[in-house]
This record gives sequence, C-alpha cells and structure tokens, in this order.
Amino acid sequence: MHVSTLEWSVTIGVTLAVLLIDVIIIALRPHEPTFRECAIALTFYVGLAVLFGMFVWQHHGSDYGLQFFAGWLTEYSLSVDNLFIFLIIMASFRVPRTQQQEALLVGIVLALIFRAVFISLGAVAIAQFSWIFYLFGLFLIYTAAKLIRDTAHDDDAENLVVRLVRRHYRLADHWEGGLKLFVKENGVRLLTPMALVIVALGTTDVLFALDSIPAIYGLTREPYLVLTANIFALMGLRQLYFLLGDLLKRLVFLSQGLAILLAFIGVKLILHALHENEVSFINGGQHLNVPEISTGLSLGVIVGTLVATAVVSLWWTGRVDRAGDQVD
Repeated sequence: MHVSTLEWSVTIGVTLAVLLIDVIIIALRPHEPTFRECAIALTFYVGLAVLFGMFVWQHHGSDYGLQFFAGWLTEYSLSVDNLFIFLIIMASFRVPRTQQQEALLVGIVLALIFRAVFISLGAVAIAQFSWIFYLFGLFLIYTAAKLIRDTAHDDDAENLVVRLVRRHYRLADHWEGGLKLFVKENGVRLLTPMALVIVALGTTDVLFALDSIPAIYGLTREPYLVLTANIFALMGLRQLYFLLGDLLKRLVFLSQGLAILLAFIGVKLILHALHENEVSFINGGQHLNVPEISTGLSLGVIVGTLVATAVVSLWWTGRVDRAGDQVD
C-alpha cells in the first residue's frame, strides 16, 4: 500500500486539529455534555470514519478498505471495553461530573500516544522477525482465555502504579479546577486527585494498547491503516462515555464477545505465520500449505460477533430486570 507524504501529513494534521478543538471546547466550557451534544459529535466521528474507509476503498483498493473497516470495528469494540475501566476509575476516585470530560480527554490523548508507540514497535518487529506473528497469535489467544472468564470488571482502580504514587507522594484532599497536577498548601507541595486519576488512566491505556495492537496487526499489516483505525476508534470515545452511561453496564457479555474476536484473530495470525513460516524447528523452516482467513470473512465474523454480543447482553439484562420486578 503506497501512502504519500501528503496523505500522512493530512491524516496527522486533521487528528491534531480535532484534538486541539476538543481541548479548546473543554477549556472554554468545562461541563457535563448533554445527550444532544454527544449524539451530534458521535454521529460526526462515526460518519468521518465511514467516509475515510470509503476513501481508502476508492483510492487504495477494496481489500485495503475492508482491512480498515475490520480494524476500526475491532479497535472500537476494544475501546468500548476500555470505557468500562474509565467508569470504574471515575467512580473509584469520585471524579466530579464537571471534570470528567477533562480526565477523559487526557486518557484518550495518552491512549493515542501509547498506541502510536506500540504501532511503530510492532511495524519494526514485523519487518525484522517473521516469527513475531506466532507470538502475537499466542498472546491474543491467552488474552481471550482470560477474558472469557471475566464475568465482571474489578471495581478497584488502585493498580500497582497508583499505589506506588500514593506511597511516595502526599495527596491533597480536595479537587482543584482544571488539570492541575500539584498544589501548595502551607508551603507543602501536594499531588492533586486529578493527577492520580491521570496515572490510573495512563497505566490502563498501556495495558489496552498491548491487547489492541497485536489484534489489529492480525487484520492488516499496513501501519497507516493500523494508525488510522486506532485514531477513529478513539475519536468520539469521550462523547460515547456520556451518551451510553448506564447502558455500558448492560453489555454484560462484552468481555466474552471480545474474547471470541481476539481468539479468532489469534488463530488467523498463527495460520498466517504457518503459511509464511521461516522458523527452523517448524516443518524444517519451510512454508506450510494451510488455509488463510480472508479479510472479508474476518469482517463478517467481527460484525456478527459484535451484533450477537449486544443482542444477547440486552436480552439477558432485560430478562433479569423483569425477573426482579416480579419478585418485588
């Protein structure tokens, strides 16, 4: 896939412009966005992703267009799972609703930075080591095995890094406006609660990047498509957080649905690795004649799994609610 310098420049420029607009809007009007504001913004971002996918389809070919849509949907579904952790962090640290927008924006910017780093490392690893696909595939299957047993998200946002920060810094006991990381009280420099929230969001973003980058490299090997799929998956995530709200908690089988997707992509990666095999202790370093999963089939499995996950989750929670009403 040939991507010109102009195309790269425009893509990065538009991304930075959207982030800058978001920062300016939040700085000028820190508030909890309304349903209408979230719906309009989310429609715009999803529409932009669809238009970009059509552009890729038209100018780079249908196969690359399918790769983008498959990657975008996969990254979007993983980002929605990320929102569960964001909800837990906001609740755990009791972030005021008016300051949640600022915290979410920081979390999304950090996610973009970490994913860009892992995308670059992944591209270098793929170019240098053909066997890396075996590791990616096994890692995704391992992650899927952990997710399939995840019936509920942990309500504790106190990960190891947060506990270390708590141990080494004194904390202020009240919220400051904006994104202040430190305040001075009686001549003593204290860490703000917002700083602790940013640490929690950042460490969470690193863990999610470790899952998402191998997953999308299982759908496309083009760094440009990997990057843009991640960018469009993160655009509108802040609005989606406020728009869905309690509905996120009704997607009770999302982890299991994602487990199926990651396991499927893991198998796809291993089949590809076997097809391109150069590892000496596997078939004497010769390629194996194994079937490979097409991009079209991958897209079909992704869409089908996500739709089934949403339908079954909503049906199950509705059934539980009705049963509870009957008991009452």
